[in-house]
Parts: sequence; structure tokens; C-alpha cells
Amino acid sequence: MPTVAPIDVDDHCLATAFLDDVPVFAMASGQVVRLDHGTHRHELHDGLLATAVTLDGKSLITGGEDGKVMRLDADGTETTLRPSARKWVSTVAAGPQGAVAYAEGRAATVLLADGTERCFEQARTIEGLGFTPKGLRLAMARYNGVSLVFVQGSAPAIDFEWKGAHNQVMFSPDGRFLVTAMQENALHGWKLDGKPGGEQRHMRMTGYPAKVKSLSWSNKGKWLASSGAPSAIVWPFSGKDGPMGKAPLELGQRADTMVTCVACHPVEDLVAIGFGDGMVLAVRIADSKEALLRRPGKGPITAMAWNKPGRLLAFGSQAGDCGVVDIAG
Repeated sequence: MPTVAPIDVDDHCLATAFLDDVPVFAMASGQVVRLDHGTHRHELHDGLLATAVTLDGKSLITGGEDGKVMRLDADGTETTLRPSARKWVSTVAAGPQGAVAYAEGRAATVLLADGTERCFEQARTIEGLGFTPKGLRLAMARYNGVSLVFVQGSAPAIDFEWKGAHNQVMFSPDGRFLVTAMQENALHGWKLDGKPGGEQRHMRMTGYPAKVKSLSWSNKGKWLASSGAPSAIVWPFSGKDGPMGKAPLELGQRADTMVTCVACHPVEDLVAIGFGDGMVLAVRIADSKEALLRRPGKGPITAMAWNKPGRLLAFGSQAGDCGVVDIAG
């Protein structure tokens, strides 16, 4: 049985991450707890709303109700990227070349590593942000679709339209697919042909009994795991048309509780699945083989993250029941 080091922080855990090998837990109150030879508490925001880990895995970008955008490094260094402002920062993203993006209302701002800023306005509120894996392009999820902008240069935005509210957006690791989570119980995707303004093919991923709040790509992008059902719904993306015409896998099926969080392993085709009763399972994609990582606990699992080698899994719950699992025991 894996060993679990528990931490009780008594607050809704919105996100967890490993910065280098230091686990951090980001709380709705605005506090980020860092476990590095003891417990260190960082009061970053008056109300935390969004987090993103930088591509080098060394820093956590945060945004909140106080309008601030902050960066917390693995060693505990705090940097204010944008001071307090009247509007809430509802979503943040970290991209290639050290770029950081944040959104407030209908405006998104990209901060580049050299200190320059680019601002992009939308007609509707921006609900989600995501950078392309390569090249500085930013996707902005909004009502009725996604807008893709080129951060450098003056090329026009590319619009991906689909009726309804889109509140998360992410690219597949190879950049061939764009996927959103919607306000309704569904995901929507577009196959990208690689040419600016080129043909867009739609992918509808429906049938969820609840809203999808957690998404995670497998290490090579062959699979997309999602919450929102009594099992983890895992869509195949290895073919040229992604999941079109294919049924998803259903992993970790339980009759009495919903999957609330998913996190794909960084090396193996394996997914950690968190449930509404606090249980965490690890399930191998190839044969659905299950391993119990944590027994049920306080509150639904709301955040999970693996460290880079994939031996440690950090988790957090809505009730602040957090911890780190060592899967090697």
C-alpha cells in the first residue's frame, strides 16, 4: 500500500503542484502552503481564483479577487507581476518562453519575459486561457467559442465558434487539437490543420451526467482524461481525427460517487482519479488495473498533481484534507 503524508489546512484546496520537488497547495482564501523542510504559508491573495505552473516547473502563477497576479518560486520567493486592481483576475496561464497571461472581465494581458505587455479585448467575458505548446499563441475561451491570437506581430485572431459557454481551454501536447470544457455537461474540440485560418473540424464529447471540472492529458497526448461521471472518462486522441467516431474508456467506475479530479502520470499511461468521497485510485489505461492510493477522507478531491518522476502524488480536497502519496510505499 502506498504511504500517505497527510496535511490538514482547513480550507478549500483549489490547486496543488510540485515546484521542482516541493509540493505546494493553493487555497481559496489566497494562502499557498509550501512543504519544504517544514510548512511555509504564503498569503498571496485576498481570495485566490486561478493558478498555473510555469513550463519549467519551477514557479506557480496565481490570480485572485484582489486583482493581483503573483509568482511563487520553489524556494519561496514571491514576485508581484501585477499589483492589486479593482477587477478580479479569474484565469491565468503560463506559456513558452516565460510568457504569462491573465484575464479580467473581457480583457486578457500577456506579460512577456522581456517585460513587454500585450492586451487583447473580447466582446464577452474571458473564462479560460491556454497557450499553444510551441509558438506564442494564446487561446481565450468565452461564450460561443474560442479566440486564438498571435502574441507577437499583428496577425488577425482566429475564431473557433460553437454555441454555449466555454470555461476552460487547452491544447493537446502536440498542438493538433484544441479542447474546451463547457458550462453544459460536455467537452468540445476542434482539430487544427496547422494552417492559420485553415479548416476546423468539430469534436463533440457529450454524455456526462455532471459538469466537467478537471481535465488532464496523458504524457504523450494519446489520451485526455476527464471528470464529471462515476468513472474517469478517457478520450482517445492518438488517431488523426482524435476521438471522432470512437467511444471513450471508462476507468475506476464506482456506483456511489462521482469522479471530481483527474491527473495523468508524467511517464506511464496511468491516471490518478479523485472522487467525491475523498478516495484516490491509480488506474492503468492499457488494462484498467486499479491500485488504491488513498482511502475515502474529508470532502471531494479538488486538486491533484504528480512530481516529475511520477513517484509522488499531491492531492487536496474541498475540505482542506491534503497530502502527498508515495506510490512506491
